[in-house]
Amino acid sequence: MSEFRPADSFRSPRFAQLATFMRLPHTRDVAGLDVALLGIPFDGGSSYRPGSRFAPREIRQHSSLIRPYNPALQVNPFEVLRVADVGDVDVNPIGIEDTFTRVEYAVGALHDAKVIPLCVGGDHSLSLPLLRAVVRRHGPVGMVHVDSHQDMWEEYFGNKYFHGTPFRRAVEEGLLDTKRVLQIGIRGPVYAEADFDFARRHGIRWVTAPQLARDGLKWAIDQLRVVHGGPVYLSFDIDGVDPAFAPGTGTPEVGGLTSREALELVRALVDVPLVGADVVEVSPPYDHAGITSMLAANIVFEIVSVIAATRQRRHKDSVTAAGNP
Repeated sequence: MSEFRPADSFRSPRFAQLATFMRLPHTRDVAGLDVALLGIPFDGGSSYRPGSRFAPREIRQHSSLIRPYNPALQVNPFEVLRVADVGDVDVNPIGIEDTFTRVEYAVGALHDAKVIPLCVGGDHSLSLPLLRAVVRRHGPVGMVHVDSHQDMWEEYFGNKYFHGTPFRRAVEEGLLDTKRVLQIGIRGPVYAEADFDFARRHGIRWVTAPQLARDGLKWAIDQLRVVHGGPVYLSFDIDGVDPAFAPGTGTPEVGGLTSREALELVRALVDVPLVGADVVEVSPPYDHAGITSMLAANIVFEIVSVIAATRQRRHKDSVTAAGNP
């Protein structure tokens, strides 16, 4: 598995060589991989501040500082998993539905190869084709969705597809097991109380940022139990984090998660069977000193670590069970 480890920073300086996610090798040959890191540089679904098309490159650059061992989860994911940067989807920058087709095809090929796709956007409209690809292999999935917005509006200027509609479309298309969906970090002004009606009608649960601040992170993590019972998809919109920690995003909302809370929420997904994930809505033109891209890079690392720690625990449990009559 050594060929799928990050470059040794004691022999190759972090600022040298081609930028890849976490200095991992780049490959287009996904055979034998466990996790594929895939960029999707598209922001044609953005409604306010653009720029997330530049995020995959910037996050790659800011991931170079990440070291391979995760002390919080006590795992080196690259000793457990074969992980590589498989490049970017060649999107259509002026065509959202064509881009969706391209994304679904590219990510579907990863699922067909039994590789878990961890995708870096791009705007949040991309979660819809990503879920379409997941469901082709796994059927309707549960979802953990970190965000300041529910992204369940009906339309925008008559368009059914933009970064505020992916999960309404996903519910309508039967992609989500709605009883196993939890949205975390929801906050900010909306157009009317009726904006929450769609989620209520479909039994979707959410934790608001004020609730988390009042009742605590442990309470919020306890709510994750609703997603258990089958495969789970993770969608992490960086604007779920407060703009004090993540200013480089398209639709910032004050009063959000801290960086520490964001990392702890991801770590709490150990033992959850993740079948795919995305980290979206980083907009480098609005970033300061790369702090948003740096946070996103660390979230990507935590997701890979969670998948590795889950696999490690299951292997240990199976070995223990095999040793008992």
